[in-house]
Amino acid sequence: MGWVRRLFGRRTEPRSVVGRSVVITGAASGIGLATAWRFARDGARVALLDLNDAALEQARAAFAAQGHDVLALRCDVCDEDSCRAAIGAVIDAWGGVDVLVNNAGMSHRSLFESTDSKVIHRVMAVNFFGAVHCTQAALSSLIERHGSVVAISSVAGFAPLVGRTGYSASKHALHGFYDSLRAELTHRDVHVMLVCPSYVDTAIDARALGGDGAPAGKTKTVVGRLATPESVAEAIAEGVARRRRLVVLSLVGRSAFWLSRLAPSVYERVMLDKQGPELGVPRA
Repeated sequence: MGWVRRLFGRRTEPRSVVGRSVVITGAASGIGLATAWRFARDGARVALLDLNDAALEQARAAFAAQGHDVLALRCDVCDEDSCRAAIGAVIDAWGGVDVLVNNAGMSHRSLFESTDSKVIHRVMAVNFFGAVHCTQAALSSLIERHGSVVAISSVAGFAPLVGRTGYSASKHALHGFYDSLRAELTHRDVHVMLVCPSYVDTAIDARALGGDGAPAGKTKTVVGRLATPESVAEAIAEGVARRRRLVVLSLVGRSAFWLSRLAPSVYERVMLDKQGPELGVPRA
């Protein structure tokens, strides 16, 4: 099964994050917050980057109350200058970045024929360009410290998902970017990892945009069991420790990975059967 190990990454002796600096975007809630707690409990210094000032301060206070070394920095990932300033503040405080987790993200639920192009631009700006901005700002430090850069993708990053053309495009773009970046940085001993959850119990879908840019207001269809942010955080931390390339969570995610590659038309029919009715698309 050597080819499986090459695909998902070989198991290696875990690397400790004690005393290391971990930067997480979208860190004031959901997967980002759970991941911050996971790394902090492992002894890492954690920098929380988010746009929500109130949630950011609440998180900072909670970490500080537990004695964790934490920074809370307002950051708009769509703004290159904001990303450079936030990453620069971490480097000034702690000397560098050892792990960058690009978690900030948003979604939409609307058929492309009824979706304003501004919605897709917005989703791409947050999900793709936000990760690019932060990675570029931290790259020299990650190279210097032989660190890890993580991008939170999705099952929609490797398989189609009806009603999420812009979201799926943004996650597919992450795979092209980070797989190529990994190839560029292999000789520099920088670890690059993509993480692909399926359905997670967070507010991302509650905040999803509709085709006109207003809240979608639709009840999403869930396939399989909802994962907890904590279970995703555990997989992220283990993947960083083992320096894995790709982490696909859940049976649904792994089934979608293989079926979309080995029998794409079958995958499409199954996906449409489950997801199509949510947006008025007939079952295949």
